Amino acid sequence: MNRIISMAIALIMAINMNAQEGYEDTKHEVSITFGIEPTSQRIDNFKNLGGAIGYTDNDKYMEPISAEYFYHINKMISLGAVFVYGNLKQDLYDSYSYSSYRGTSFRERIGKSSNNYYTLLPTVKFNFLRKTHFGLYSKAALGATLRTESVKYNDEYYDVSKKVLILNCQFSLIGVEAGSPYLRGFAELGFGEQGVVCAGIRYKF
Repeated sequence: MNRIISMAIALIMAINMNAQEGYEDTKHEVSITFGIEPTSQRIDNFKNLGGAIGYTDNDKYMEPISAEYFYHINKMISLGAVFVYGNLKQDLYDSYSYSSYRGTSFRERIGKSSNNYYTLLPTVKFNFLRKTHFGLYSKAALGATLRTESVKYNDEYYDVSKKVLILNCQFSLIGVEAGSPYLRGFAELGFGEQGVVCAGIRYKF
């Protein structure tokens, strides 16, 4: 009986050691991330950069979705890149309004505006804690956003399109991940184009 128990303990220890060694051997990771309140919603220069005539209202944001890749150069530091996509749709109104004899204000919608934000961020990640089922980290990224603006007026003969390249960033002050050695959920708190709060799923291999 003691021999059987000893063999079982030895087998469990071997499996656990292999799992940990397998985790330490993972050099790559890919992630899908969803966030809220990116910098493209906050910086005034991102809104109506001279392409539209009139003023906008009825903003409809698509919160940012991003794809990440990182390579672990050692236990502490990972290098990679983040691609982020976001979208903003707006109604465009005439700059002049008028009131009826009853004092009711009217606005004339003269078109629609659609802005796309394509962001590429070279990134470094600092892994403060790397355990088999849990991790803590921070990350810093600096790159650029290509903002494309397309304005379609009700007058089909007058449309506008613009492209602007803008410096952008992402700083996640704290990130927490948990799950299996290879598949994990995570959440981050910080600011930048990925959002002030973002979360997603990550696969390590």
